[in-house]
Amino acid sequence: ARETAAEAVGCRPDELTFTTSGTQAVHTGIAGALTGRRRTGRHLIVSAVEHSCVLHAADAHEAGGGTVTRVPVDRTGRADAAVYAEALRPDTALACLQSANHEVGTEQPVAEVAETCRAAGVPLLVDAAQSLAWGPVEGNWSLLTASAHKWGGPSGVGLLVVRKGVRFAVPGPADERESGRQPGFENIPAIVAAAASLRAVRAEAAAESARLRELTERIRTRVPQLVPDVEVVGHPDQRLPGIVTFSCLYVDGEALLHALDGEGFSVSSGSSCTSSTLTPSHVLKAMGVLSEGNVRVSLPFGTSEEDVERFLSVLPGAVASVREHLHTPAARTEAAAPAEEERVIDALGKRCPLPVIELAKIIDEVPVGGTVRVLADDEAARLDIPAWCEMRGQEYVGEEPAEVGSAYVVRRV
Repeated sequence: ARETAAEAVGCRPDELTFTTSGTQAVHTGIAGALTGRRRTGRHLIVSAVEHSCVLHAADAHEAGGGTVTRVPVDRTGRADAAVYAEALRPDTALACLQSANHEVGTEQPVAEVAETCRAAGVPLLVDAAQSLAWGPVEGNWSLLTASAHKWGGPSGVGLLVVRKGVRFAVPGPADERESGRQPGFENIPAIVAAAASLRAVRAEAAAESARLRELTERIRTRVPQLVPDVEVVGHPDQRLPGIVTFSCLYVDGEALLHALDGEGFSVSSGSSCTSSTLTPSHVLKAMGVLSEGNVRVSLPFGTSEEDVERFLSVLPGAVASVREHLHTPAARTEAAAPAEEERVIDALGKRCPLPVIELAKIIDEVPVGGTVRVLADDEAARLDIPAWCEMRGQEYVGEEPAEVGSAYVVRRV
């Protein structure tokens, strides 16, 4: 099993450790690299769109006295290799970059960043969980992590690869197994199944990738044609097959998921403001795109053309029903001699997309050059109001402090 997995990754068998999950692999990899290079310094670099387990490890490192640079991304979710190079410092102990994003599918410039890091003597850890099913990660990376359930294997199995020559020291007690990097006895049946499933999906990866890319592109092209006020997010070309993400104006993401579920489609939402956090997706926030009404469609191996066509036939009605329930603003008409230069919307206590809907309803009631101040205390408004302005061609002036929440100022163009 170890040799099979190592062949798929492109590493030596003795460089690969089986862990109890992808998250455990990430946490062990980051902690081990930082501990092994503690004499160099305590500076860590991550991108703003890394998986939450990477960001949690970065937060813990920072809370323990380390320093963290979070590299921004562009509107497609892609990091710039040059910005990674600028973030490197003499005390940088480790840099982290995902191979592809879990939410929007955008592929990252791993090979370029790896070369930059190698030239500076800094190891690069790559989270390859989302891409490993499709092929090995290119570039001279130093550490790599992955999760078996992402390629259809059993849950409870992760991979951690540490290249020879990388200074690595797991904090805490060592164990005799897995080069001292994973304590406890291995789950042999699950590990064997994980390796076998990885080999199986790799055997079909080339043909399935081409087929799913065509279906993915079909969804990316057709959705904006079928549904008004939709933004397809993620990089249009440098992306994984099988992941399509789009955001719908004036739509509650949770309501749309339920509507699609009723039609037999199980999709997810990057906008999921859970009841415990009430915060938008950190990935969408870093990209600066709409967070509410966000839908992520995943096309697993074997997805048929008929499934995609039926989804496209169902989606417009599902979006329309949700918008009707939320009283979406009507199409723009010529306003009759608006008089007020400034209007104020009190959206305190209302969750997105309601503040955005109220903004859309009132924007035509101010003259060109006039402003609308939206008072809101929903964290998602900080992202969704600027995103609405970007989509609708209005000017976002900025955020101002208010007695409760914030005031978001929009100027009519």
